[in-house]
Amino acid sequence: MGRLNSTKKAKVGAILLGIGLGGFADGIFLHQILQWHHMLSSVMPPMDMPAMEINMRWDGYFHAFDWIVTVVGIFTLWNAGRHTEPLPQSSWFAGWLLFGWGIFNFVEGLVNHHLLGVHHVRYQGDVYGADPVTAWGLGFVLIGGVGFMVGGWILAHYSKKNF
Repeated sequence: MGRLNSTKKAKVGAILLGIGLGGFADGIFLHQILQWHHMLSSVMPPMDMPAMEINMRWDGYFHAFDWIVTVVGIFTLWNAGRHTEPLPQSSWFAGWLLFGWGIFNFVEGLVNHHLLGVHHVRYQGDVYGADPVTAWGLGFVLIGGVGFMVGGWILAHYSKKNF
């Protein structure tokens, strides 16, 4: 990234942070607090302790990925901030952060929920292995994915470029 100017580095850093933080939000709220699903809950429903341990391990791999992307985003932002040119305002940064979160939701929802089917957002009656509630999956991709990307792009695009 040595050839990118500070604004472009900040944009890449914000998007990477959005991807990482979006993954953390998914894992913390949907996997742990609400317990709507785990990484492999469609292929290995966590109905007994061995299956739950495998699901928790894959949730951990998922969080490790989120952590790596977040750390790369932090260092990209750090690098952008080391230059003398002013960085864009906070609403611009927040827009690209939201855009990155939308990328995470879109890709994760499309790949894991719809293409691979390893888990779904929510199951009928909250029983793993039951038919997934498709509206939750579509809403995750369309609102949380496309909607966040569009909203983030609009926020970043219409913010003032510099302080």
